[in-house]
Amino acid sequence: MQVKRNETKAIAVGNMWIGGEHPVSIQSMTNTRTEDVEATVGQILALEEAGCQIVRVAVPTPEAARAIGAIKRRIHIPLVADIHFDHTLAILSVEQGADKIRINPGNLGGTDRLQAVVEACRGRGIPIRVGVNSGSLERELLARHGGPTPEALVESAWMKVRQIEDMGYDRMVVSIKSSDVMLSIRSYRLAAERMDYPLHLGITEAGTLSSGTVKSAVGLGVLLAEGVGNTIRVSLTGDPVEEVHVARQILQALDLAPRGVEIISCPTCGRTRIDLVSIAEEVERRTAHLKKTMKVAVMGCVVNGPGEAREADLGIAGGDGMGILFKKGKLLRKVKEEELVDALMEEILKEQDRVDR
Repeated sequence: MQVKRNETKAIAVGNMWIGGEHPVSIQSMTNTRTEDVEATVGQILALEEAGCQIVRVAVPTPEAARAIGAIKRRIHIPLVADIHFDHTLAILSVEQGADKIRINPGNLGGTDRLQAVVEACRGRGIPIRVGVNSGSLERELLARHGGPTPEALVESAWMKVRQIEDMGYDRMVVSIKSSDVMLSIRSYRLAAERMDYPLHLGITEAGTLSSGTVKSAVGLGVLLAEGVGNTIRVSLTGDPVEEVHVARQILQALDLAPRGVEIISCPTCGRTRIDLVSIAEEVERRTAHLKKTMKVAVMGCVVNGPGEAREADLGIAGGDGMGILFKKGKLLRKVKEEELVDALMEEILKEQDRVDR
């Protein structure tokens, strides 16, 4: 059953919409030097291929801001400029064609500087992402609330939102980040009750691929299952393409995105006589870009494989140097182990072609 999303405004970011009735979108951030246009464009194109819908780049220097125009001309998804401390970099990024500006209004150095950024964004209709982080809360809020509590985080975000509203602008997306999963969950819940701006979900500094995936899946999964959140970024230490893969799987598990090819595979046991781990990883990699919803099984033995995975559209099960290819639990043919993946991919692509025609 589809979860009802929390009601928010809808905000356009380039050719994408965040909030309202629009689907939850996937974001990521490059880890290249933004000044290196070739490297940054190459990474963004890889992110696009993985399913990223909005991408953010760090803008710590004027050279990085000036690179935005060249980068935008060669990519196909909205580009967000991430700004800290120097408001002139935000204005330069707007002039270069950034589709959204990410700022923490509290670290720009004063109301006049924030006003200048707001005016620049208003002039081009560019939304502002108001970011609040548990590690950079105002001292008075920390003192009043006794630390970085959900109430302190949401109050900080609300103060900044009201400040920009008082400047006559309301095209905003709000993020409230913490590396603490439960603090993030409680904070976003409270924010969803108190404001109607789209929420950008994330567990900041979540960690490596393994630990970061778990923390993000738990934190984002709980909120999304409750209808809270309009766009997500999974923060992982490593290749940002992995962030997109994890984000897609979180949304697919909650029926918030088309599933594409879903791989089911057994955990292996003493009956396994093939390199199931490598085979499952290869199948997952080779099917990641496919759009048709399909369940594909990669099983470790022919004894239980087809039976346990009879609901799979297609599957393979290994033997000792041999394996079988099956469809809906019924045997198609026997295949040599080294040909199993290719044989499976051939059948998968047949199914994909059938839909495309």
